[in-house]
Amino acid sequence: MEIKIVENILAANEAQARENRDLLSSYGVFAVNVMGPPGAGKTTILEATLQALAGRARSAVIEGDVATTADSEKLARFGIPIVQINTDRFGGHCHLEANMIASALEKISLSSVDILFIENIGNLICPAEFDLGQHSNVIVLDATGGTDKPLKYPLMFHTSQAVLINKIDLSPDGASDAAEISENAIRVNPTVKCFPLSAKTGEGMAHWIEWLLRSAQNAAQRGSHP
Repeated sequence: MEIKIVENILAANEAQARENRDLLSSYGVFAVNVMGPPGAGKTTILEATLQALAGRARSAVIEGDVATTADSEKLARFGIPIVQINTDRFGGHCHLEANMIASALEKISLSSVDILFIENIGNLICPAEFDLGQHSNVIVLDATGGTDKPLKYPLMFHTSQAVLINKIDLSPDGASDAAEISENAIRVNPTVKCFPLSAKTGEGMAHWIEWLLRSAQNAAQRGSHP
């Protein structure tokens, strides 16, 4: 019985995720699910990314946390649409789900958005199991937080298109650690793109932004704005 209930939950989530993706694609919106452990710098990466995208792409953010609006408040200075989701009202879920995203999308004018960032709950396990309707999964890691994360948490890396290896400026071994993380990520998923960078100094950010804009352009060309 318990297995059947879990299967039903996942099936319902998949159905809603397809609806979300169809809606986003119809507007040519490129949706990015930003995942990673607490403290890796997901919000800091978003701040640096939004700064770099100013005047180049119209952005919006769905911000996920168990509680508080602290990260949304950090991003408010960019003057873009931001929708906060706190999962404590859903029992403190360690991940976002497609129905939560559907509700958030109702509050965003998608015709005015090119790239939608969904910052998921800080976790390297649960978020990988729930499709939200995004077009790409992106993982943020801390270069100083250990090089074995891709091998320990393979599902998240197997389902992702890009890995941002942040904080390469914080350790004299940052470059070599980032190289080892990249090697391990590619062992799990040979097609994943790895971007060693520092959101603080800006090093490596240009390569990530170039990939992001190219992906968004491809999504816009596939979409048909109603």
